[in-house]
Amino acid sequence: MITYLYVEDDDDIREGFMAVMEAPHRKIVGVADAEAALALDGHERFDVLVTDVSLPGMSGSDLARQWLVNDSQRHVLLISGYEFKQGLTNIGTNVRALLKSCEPEDLEAMLTNIETLLAAQRQ
Repeated sequence: MITYLYVEDDDDIREGFMAVMEAPHRKIVGVADAEAALALDGHERFDVLVTDVSLPGMSGSDLARQWLVNDSQRHVLLISGYEFKQGLTNIGTNVRALLKSCEPEDLEAMLTNIETLLAAQRQ
């Protein structure tokens, strides 16, 4: 089972993305802000952080940096309304980005890629 922590402040978008992400081998927990994500991560181990970049309070990019402090090999998928031209590797080696307007197939392909990498890391 791959555990995902999904952070999005818009309830409708959060529900929509979580529905698209749903699969029998995935557990997805959704929260509305970075602070709630950090609190949850302290109690449960998540394999992948999927977060909107524009959040109230702490941004998704800052959340990703904090998420990676204790384990820089963790996986992060940043979801944004604008394209990242550069800077992802400055956050971490396993950080990727997708546009919020992506097709469901693009999101699924990205999640499958991350899951393949996780499986290889665990061997």
